[in-house]
Amino acid sequence: MNPTRRRRFWFVLAIVAAASLVAVLVAMALQRNVAYLFTPAEVLDGRAGADVASGASRFRLGGMVAKGSFERPPGSMEARFMVSDGDALLPVVYSGILPDLFRESQSVVATGRMRADGTFVADDVLAKHDETYVPKEVADKMGLAHEKHNVDVPAPVAEGPR
Repeated sequence: MNPTRRRRFWFVLAIVAAASLVAVLVAMALQRNVAYLFTPAEVLDGRAGADVASGASRFRLGGMVAKGSFERPPGSMEARFMVSDGDALLPVVYSGILPDLFRESQSVVATGRMRADGTFVADDVLAKHDETYVPKEVADKMGLAHEKHNVDVPAPVAEGPR
């Protein structure tokens, strides 16, 4: 092999190695930032995985804020409430300002980790933004719970042009 070909070969090999390294690093970074959505029943019965139940990974918890479960000690920023999917209840703790539309009997998606005592510690809490919106993933999972319990849900009303 002449020197020019050898130099090109090593140059191409270095570019391929660098591109592979970048691809691996990007994939690892994206994998760490992925937060899967689970319902309380999936978390409590183990379908969410052992790393979720042990608090080793962050995930999103979706469901409805249980009626009568919200409490906030006077003078504190810590909020405690229960999230339900129709099958199970999971206690949630959140320190911070809750969204304006957060209330009981409304859908919520919280991102955080499980604590050893079985409480979900939320870093972020998102509430639905109007009376007809439910996040698609939560709606799908709540629909399965409604089918399981034979609950009749009114069909969504289609809005006409504005």
